[in-house]
Amino acid sequence: MDQPTSRKQATHDRILDTAAGVLRASGFQGVGVADIMKRAGLTHGGFYAHFASREALLAEALERAGQDSQVRLRHALDAGEAKGGSRFQALVDNYLADRHLRSPESGCPVAALASEMPRQSDTVREAAAARIEALTRAVAATLAPGQPREAAGVIASQLVGALQIARTLGDNSKGRRHLAASRRFLLEQFAPDDSDAPPGATH
Repeated sequence: MDQPTSRKQATHDRILDTAAGVLRASGFQGVGVADIMKRAGLTHGGFYAHFASREALLAEALERAGQDSQVRLRHALDAGEAKGGSRFQALVDNYLADRHLRSPESGCPVAALASEMPRQSDTVREAAAARIEALTRAVAATLAPGQPREAAGVIASQLVGALQIARTLGDNSKGRRHLAASRRFLLEQFAPDDSDAPPGATH
């Protein structure tokens, strides 16, 4: 009895995964319904069985991209903490990693799309705002006690801006130097004090 629903959900997920990758790689204008359906191995006519409109697809794809990014980030934070470092350092090192210069399609959708978000429909802007709020919460969860409430939003802005500028400079020595300088600055300003760290922990 559950097979048709499961098959429809699997198809829906395939469309979303395809759209989420294209969205991060090519921006909002790069997401065309016919192209997404073709990439997903489906016919154009089947689109409206899953989404009311292209805007609905964009909003859901943005949410899917953010969820995927959060899962990868959570794994990176856990791995960094397991090695004795702080979760904040793991956040900065992962978000501003050199590999993200050349792979916007698999990275944070906020960094990939922030400059385009204000020009989208209300539906998409609401989904975009939710992704920014989620990023800010993720940053806040890594901060040491005593950091001002506004710090998480400021740091999120610096992470996103640093990655966008580095990508503009390119996947070369200029882009990598910008990321390295941004990592150093953020860790110097906001990393937990070594005196508060457990024995053997390093930053």
